[in-house]
Parts: sequence; C-alpha cells; structure tokens
Amino acid sequence: MDNKEQKHTDVNTLGEFGLIERLTSDVGTHHDTTVKGIGDDAAVLKYGSEHLVVSTDLLVEGIHFDLIYSPLKHLGYKAIVVNLSDIYAMNATPQQVTVSVAISSKYSIEAMEELYAGIKEACRRYDVDLVGGDTTSSPKGMTISVTAIGKVDKDKITYRSGAKKGDIVCVSGDLGSAYLGLQILEREKQLYLSNPGIQPDLEDQQYVLERQLKPEARKDMIAYFEKDKLVPTAMMDISDGLASDLMHICKASDVGAYLEEAKIPINQQAQMLAIKFQLDPITTALNGGEDYELLFTIDEKDLEKIRYMPSTYIIGEITDKEDGIKLHTSGGNIHPLKAQGWTHFSE
Repeated sequence: MDNKEQKHTDVNTLGEFGLIERLTSDVGTHHDTTVKGIGDDAAVLKYGSEHLVVSTDLLVEGIHFDLIYSPLKHLGYKAIVVNLSDIYAMNATPQQVTVSVAISSKYSIEAMEELYAGIKEACRRYDVDLVGGDTTSSPKGMTISVTAIGKVDKDKITYRSGAKKGDIVCVSGDLGSAYLGLQILEREKQLYLSNPGIQPDLEDQQYVLERQLKPEARKDMIAYFEKDKLVPTAMMDISDGLASDLMHICKASDVGAYLEEAKIPINQQAQMLAIKFQLDPITTALNGGEDYELLFTIDEKDLEKIRYMPSTYIIGEITDKEDGIKLHTSGGNIHPLKAQGWTHFSE
C-alpha cells in the first residue's frame, strides 16, 4: 500500500472547462462512428446519412438551483431546455431526452409529479420524446441529469472550432437579464430568511425573472438558418457568459476577436435594473450567464443574410490569434476582454 501523502489540488484552480481538459486530455476515440467526442456543446455520432448529436448535463440542488425560489414545475422545464440549447448550438434538431433524478426523502410523490409536469411541458413545446431515464435515492437534496439526442445533416453541423479571421460575431438575443433575475431572487431569499413573514417584492420584473427561472432555447434560430440557407462557421450557447463563451470559441478555433460594446444587446428593463443594483449593465451582459442565447460566427459573404434575421445582433469580428480578444468600448478605448462568468464548483 502506498503511504505517500496524496496531493490535494482544489478543483476551483482549474474551473469546469479546465478540469474537463485535465481529466480527458488523453481520451481518444476508437470507432469510426464517433465523429466528435469531448470538447464541444455535444458529441457527434455517425449513423447513416445523418449525424446524431448527444449532450448530457447535471443540475444539482444548492449549486444550479435553489428551491426557495425555483418552482418545481419551472425547474423541470428548465432542466430540459438547457440541454436542448446544447443541441441547437450544434445547428441540430433535438429528438429525444432521457431524465434521471436522485432525490432525498424530503421529496413527496406530489413534488415529483410537479417536477415532471414541467419536464413534459418542455418536451411538448420543443417536440421531443421523453424516452427513458432512472430514479434513485440521494442522501441530500436533488440532482437531475438530462441527456438530449438530436440529428443534423453532416454538411450543416456547426462546431466551436470553425471560426476564421474576418468572420462576423453574432448573438441571437439580449444578454444579462437572467443574471439580474437571479439578483432579485437572491435578495428576496435573504429577506425571507431573516423575516419569514415578509411578502416578496419582485418589482414587477417578469421578463428578467422568466429569463432566470424559465428560459427558452433558440429553436427558432435553427429554422432561420435553414430558411436562409445559412450555416454558421462556429457556434455555442451562452450559459457561462458572453465573454467566457467567446473565449471558448476563440480557443477552439485558434483565433482572436473583438467585440463592440455599443452593439451588445441589453434589454431596457434589465439595463435599468442593473443601474438600480449598482451594477454596470455591460458587465452583466458580458459575464452574467444562463441566457441560453446562441453565440455564433458567420462568413462575411453571408452578412446580408443576417442583417434582417429576427432578434439577431452583429456584435464583433474574428481576428488573428495574435490580436487577442478585445472589447472596443463606447468611449473609444480598447481593452482585453476578461471573463468573470459562472463558477461551477463550491464547497
């Protein structure tokens, strides 16, 4: 038996993506049916004339959701949607999901029925089949694991790694609202814990609250791409924040980029709310996360196709890797873009 003291390195020193890279750097593929393994929004498998796209995600109570302010039906809906978003980020169409849930004894049958009501509603809305899963006990709280399966023509699949110099950087909708919705919910949670009799003040902020509690995946964008015969050169969904996710695309594509601060879309309600919380609106848009919009790049020859595409914003351009990733501010300054997005590990 080895008595040497085992080294202990905090996983937070690497972060989610760094940990995945560390653990899987020597993982290869051995089957010709595996087109793309670890390293994108979803794995890609070759079966017949179309490719299958597969993505798995975990939601852990106390890390990804708090049942003090997350209704179980909304939670079930969100668990499905965030996984479907990964499938859309590959320019694919989801077909099936499996759902596995681990729960402690504090959850009743009625609570689980409420959770599954949200799961079923999301499946109906996005036209996907719930085809399996598992349930088991947990010593504490709830953990939800969803696997989503989609399909895509091999010529239309979009990876993170296809961006090239001169490509245009686009986003499918406004950013930062989900983060601000979370700020309201966390504030009201703290007030409730200090005084359980207090009535919540949600400030009539339905938009930002829905962006946090019941987000939608951008199924419509895939239809727009199909209609306009447009295939993005690179794409991923914005779950960790615009700045962080743009860095993932640039790293995978071996390029640099610049963003125009003035062109980053922020909902007016969210902008006013950020100021009220003494937050910089552009900082919330760059780093808030959980927007589940699509961040994508297109070849400059497709510019006219994108100009009039609904809820689509041109926010920057892909540059040489040596130029780095920069933010051009509204005041005319140029700064290196910094990512301060979501941290997935905590004690």
